[in-house]
Amino acid sequence: MQEKPASFSIKNWADDDRPREKLVQKGSFVLSDAELIAILIGSGSRDESAVELSKRILASVDHNLNELGKLSVNQLMRFKGIGEAKAVTIAAALEVGRRRRLEDTSKITKIKSSHDAFELLYPLIGELPHEEFWIVYLNNSNRVVHKAQLSKGGITGTLVDVRLVLKQALELGAVGIILAHNHPSGTLEPSGADKQITQKLKVASEALDIKILDHLILAQHEYLSFADKGIL
Repeated sequence: MQEKPASFSIKNWADDDRPREKLVQKGSFVLSDAELIAILIGSGSRDESAVELSKRILASVDHNLNELGKLSVNQLMRFKGIGEAKAVTIAAALEVGRRRRLEDTSKITKIKSSHDAFELLYPLIGELPHEEFWIVYLNNSNRVVHKAQLSKGGITGTLVDVRLVLKQALELGAVGIILAHNHPSGTLEPSGADKQITQKLKVASEALDIKILDHLILAQHEYLSFADKGIL
């Protein structure tokens, strides 16, 4: 008689290997990324435990949770042992984490450096699979009065409505503007279009005594500041 394969469900693991109990007893902060994901998926396949499966998934994205968060449900389902329900659970959990970081940005009300601007904008565009261009409007105390998406899906001169940007700045009483967009490719090198847009907005805004304070390019957990690099 063929022996029935052992279950890899978490409830059948040895006590020391149960991440759920470990979380309850010691707190979530002591668990590895793989153990946290194992709790989400609950079980592995007949060939590997949930933790082993989680480690394999993490290895595919160089153990980078931000990269894992970019995977679609269909991409997650390509891993043996991950069905639609497990894939949806992983995607939902990582989205909750992203939204939690987004709420933290509400505490940033004044921009004192390029890093402050990066912290404000990263939860909005830092992990997107497509390109977006955003504007941050500041008052004369460098306090954020508004932030808005200018374009989505790529940057070209034709997508920048300078009149709209400046009209909104005047309506808000903004005297400073920070430009920002993301590079899903991961490169921080500004393109010719990036520089062209910056210059176009800079020249137009100066006529209204509105200053372009910076232009940030975001990629992964890094950024390039035009102001810091002296290319503004």
